[in-house]
Amino acid sequence: MRVEEQLVGRSPQNDGAVRRIGGMNHIRLTVTDIPRSEQFYDPLLRFMGYKLVEKSNSRLAWAAMTSNGSLQWFILSIASEQGTTLTHDRYSPGLHHFAWNADTREEVDRFHALLCDTGATVLDAPSEYSYEPGYYAVFFGDPDGIKLEFVHVPTSGSQKYWQDAFR
Repeated sequence: MRVEEQLVGRSPQNDGAVRRIGGMNHIRLTVTDIPRSEQFYDPLLRFMGYKLVEKSNSRLAWAAMTSNGSLQWFILSIASEQGTTLTHDRYSPGLHHFAWNADTREEVDRFHALLCDTGATVLDAPSEYSYEPGYYAVFFGDPDGIKLEFVHVPTSGSQKYWQDAFR
């Protein structure tokens, strides 16, 4: 497969269709308080196009349709009784942080404003980072201390990084 085909997730083997392999299907996080987590996550996920599709005392699930026609899920489950006494440590084995894509830098800035309006803990205000050319992100924490990120990387930045990796 040519590098150009890898960059856009297309290959001659699948008639140019967008590939789903390796894309996110769902992420499921454990939280200590479902109502508090719903209050935190719902406006942020709605900003990104997710809809709350399942709700109970022990689980919340949002779904969004992806550009390839499949659903992408963000699920929260209640912690066990013992688990509610623990705090998240991103430097222990497990999840360090999770990042969502933004289409533009302006979306990152608007998302940052939403975080501020909702009283979320902003860990790092929107800024450029050297991970990929044009990488621009805001980092924030959820009520249980899970680190999250909303990031825009222009396609050209990702393509440059990918091409440089195979020189």
